[in-house]
Amino acid sequence: MRIRWIALAIAAMFCGALGGAILAPQPADAVSREIIELQQQVSQLIQGQQDLTTALASDTATIRTLVQQSLDSSSQLHNQMGQLQKTFQDTQANTGSAVSSMTQQTQGISDNVQDLQARVAKLSQQLNDVQSTLQSIDSKVSNNGMSGATAPGSAAPGTASPTGAPGATTPDAPPPGTAAVPAGPAATAPISADTLYQNALRDYTSGNYALSRQEFSDYIKNFPQNDLASNAQFYLGEIAYSQGDYKAAIAAYETVLQHYPQSFKLGASLLKKGMAEIEIGMRVSARRDLRAVVQRFPGSDEAHRAEAKLRELEAPAHTTHR
Repeated sequence: MRIRWIALAIAAMFCGALGGAILAPQPADAVSREIIELQQQVSQLIQGQQDLTTALASDTATIRTLVQQSLDSSSQLHNQMGQLQKTFQDTQANTGSAVSSMTQQTQGISDNVQDLQARVAKLSQQLNDVQSTLQSIDSKVSNNGMSGATAPGSAAPGTASPTGAPGATTPDAPPPGTAAVPAGPAATAPISADTLYQNALRDYTSGNYALSRQEFSDYIKNFPQNDLASNAQFYLGEIAYSQGDYKAAIAAYETVLQHYPQSFKLGASLLKKGMAEIEIGMRVSARRDLRAVVQRFPGSDEAHRAEAKLRELEAPAHTTHR
């Protein structure tokens, strides 16, 4: 028992000594060393922060420079796009004017060909009539034989008497005692249908619309049954269309469609009527007329143009801007 108490006392002394060693203050040298290390660490942190700030400032300046360069490049590209668009619009306008002029010239050539075809057909008919007349005359001559010969001893009508008897005159001589009456001036021949039409077409293709309108109107008035009267009516519509009078153009094209069912210009009249209706906002009627061109004249140039115009009308009215 006594030994146990002695062991416990020794253990208590040992624990007390150990606790005192632990709780005792550290030497001043150790504390100073830790403070120095902390100061060094703080200095390193401050230096690192300064380096990071410097790097961020440099990167920011670089990014700002790149952004400014991008803005400058975008502005230059925008200006170039504007110039390119203006150039394209000018080119398109010039091309449209040239195409319009070429279209008029092509139509003039086409009408000249149609006029030539009509003349050839008329000439062929006249030649057939002349040939039939000659055959009829030849047949009569061969059938009559000698029945038309002059009897012996008789004078042929319209010739002088063989004996030279007084008073014998030729049928063409004026009666004795009368003076020959001079023939009066020949009446001025009216202008022919072909000449009037060619003059009107020439004035139209040269842009003299006022004179051309008058000539085409005169042609329709004086030669309403001629094969080219429908062409003259069509060109009255073309003149009105070229001058921006779309209502008058529609009326002229409608006259071709209603009064000239056999005209060469039916397809062109229906096409241009639809295009004139587009110009004044009659899009429903325009679509109907353009579809009629495609259905009534499939495969023609007018049908192709009508299909292109229909696709243009059905395209979205807005564009997407980025």
